[in-house]
Amino acid sequence: MRGPRVLVTGGAGFIGSHACLQLSEAGYQPIVVDNLRTGHADAVKWGPFVALDIRNSTALAEVMQQHNIELVMHFAAAAYVGESVTHPGLYYDNNVGGMIALLAAMQQAGVKDLVFSSSCATYGSPQQQPITEDTPQQPINPYGRSKLICEEMIRDQAAAHGLRFVMLRYFNACGADPQGRLSERHDPETHLIPLALMAAAGQRPPLSVFGTDYDTPDGTCVRDYIHVGDLARAHVLAAKSLAQGGRNLALNLGTGTGHSILEIIAGIEVVTGCSTPWHAAPRRAGDPAMLVADTRAAGRLLNFAARHSGLLTILRDAAPHFGLEVQNDLCA
Repeated sequence: MRGPRVLVTGGAGFIGSHACLQLSEAGYQPIVVDNLRTGHADAVKWGPFVALDIRNSTALAEVMQQHNIELVMHFAAAAYVGESVTHPGLYYDNNVGGMIALLAAMQQAGVKDLVFSSSCATYGSPQQQPITEDTPQQPINPYGRSKLICEEMIRDQAAAHGLRFVMLRYFNACGADPQGRLSERHDPETHLIPLALMAAAGQRPPLSVFGTDYDTPDGTCVRDYIHVGDLARAHVLAAKSLAQGGRNLALNLGTGTGHSILEIIAGIEVVTGCSTPWHAAPRRAGDPAMLVADTRAAGRLLNFAARHSGLLTILRDAAPHFGLEVQNDLCA
C-alpha cells in the first residue's frame, strides 16, 4: 500500500521531477500537476500525471479531493530572472496568480500542509555573506519579488486559516540524478553549468562570462551550487517535519561554500578532459559578486546537510546529459 499522497505542482520540471523520485523512494505517492509549459511529460515516472494549469483553482481542488492529498509541494513557477525583467506581468500572473489559486484550492479541499519552492532571489544583493534567513529580503527583479509576495501570502494564510508550511529558499540548483533517470532540461537554457557543459561539448558558442573584475578571488561571480538530489531530499525532510507537527519554517538550502565561474570551467576540464571555450563579457546589471548560503538553520531544524554537492560530483552527474563522458578524449 502506498504511503501519504503528495500533490507536486510543476512535477514535470527539473527540481519537481527529482523531488517525485525521492518522494517515491521514501514511501510517498507523488501526484503531479503540470501544464508542461516548461516541464517534460517523460519526466513524470513515479505516480499519476494530471495536465492542468494550477491557476484553475476549481479543477485543482477537485484533483486534491480525488487523490486524497495530504500535502502539497509547490514548484510550478516561471523562473527566468531576465525574462521577468522584460515580461513582469507574466511572472506576477503565473507565480502570484498561481499561488492565489493554489491556496484557494487547498482551503477548499481541506489540505493544510505546504512545502514551497522559494528562492535566494528574495534577498536581492545583500552586502553581508553568508546569507542567513534573517537577512533583509530586498529582491531586485520581478522574479524575486514574485517569490517574496508568495511567501507573504503563505504567512497570511497560515495566520488566518491554519496553513502549515516550510518555505525553502534555494541557492543555485544544478546536477542530475546520478543513475541517469532525470536531467536538467530548460528551453532556453540560462543556467551556468549546463551552458558551460554545452560549450565544452561543442553544442553552443563559447560561454559568455559576464564580468571578470568583481571583488572575488578570480574576478568572476561566486555562487553557492547545490545538487538537485540534495534539494529533493530536503523537501522529503520538510514533508516529514510537517507530518510530525513541526513548526512553520523558512530555510535556506545551499552548501555554505561558493564557487566562481572560472572554478566551474576548471572543474569541467578535470571531470571530462574537455576545455570550455569562453570569452569575457560586460557585467550584467544586478548581478551580485557573491551569493552564499548560511545553512546552519536547515541543519538544526531539518537535520539537513548537502551530501552530494561537491563541485566535481555535480559536474560528474550532469556531464553525460550534455554529450560529455567522464574523463574521455572527446576534446583531445
